[in-house]
Amino acid sequence: MPENTEVEPGVAADLFGNRIELAREFTNALATHGEEYGLIGPLELPRLWTRHVLNCAIVAPLLREGTVGDIGSGAGLPGLILAIARPEIHFTLIEPMERRVKWLNDQVRSLKLDNVTVLRDRAEDVRLAEGFDQLTARAVSAFSKLIPMCAPLVVPGGEFILMKGINAAKEIDAAEKQIRRFKLRDVSVVELGEGVLPETTRVIRAIVS
Repeated sequence: MPENTEVEPGVAADLFGNRIELAREFTNALATHGEEYGLIGPLELPRLWTRHVLNCAIVAPLLREGTVGDIGSGAGLPGLILAIARPEIHFTLIEPMERRVKWLNDQVRSLKLDNVTVLRDRAEDVRLAEGFDQLTARAVSAFSKLIPMCAPLVVPGGEFILMKGINAAKEIDAAEKQIRRFKLRDVSVVELGEGVLPETTRVIRAIVS
């Protein structure tokens, strides 16, 4: 692992429990090969655990048993992290770029994750026999653009769990027309990790009617 990679914070073991070794293996692989694959920049290594890995892991308790789609999985954030933390849930990682798809498949094999399927496609082109129970995304697009892209992929009564930045509430305001058009309800921002992580994680939650 590169020398400037962040030392594992003590809270990592609390968040991953008996899955911590898999989380370490994935983080080591991302630190070692992430720049080569164009997944992370060199400036991210000193905050790899807190800014990226644990930022995703803190979302795991929001997921329920069933199927979860992860849009624009890229490095596997949050999809692979959540699949490590929640082995009883099946995840489909949706990513259009061939190089990133190879990375995801390599990690699934290396970590022996039997609860993950990798699908090379754009979210708007995906056709499913059955929709997902929940859908996640991190740093993919504005909420207003994600709604028409993702709502058709979720079963009625299914839920968005979308990781967002400090402007999450403003994104909801800007998506008012799309929220009405696609009949989303219970749209809210949840902040996770206060007092646990250096930066809280903001999530937009919404039910698809």
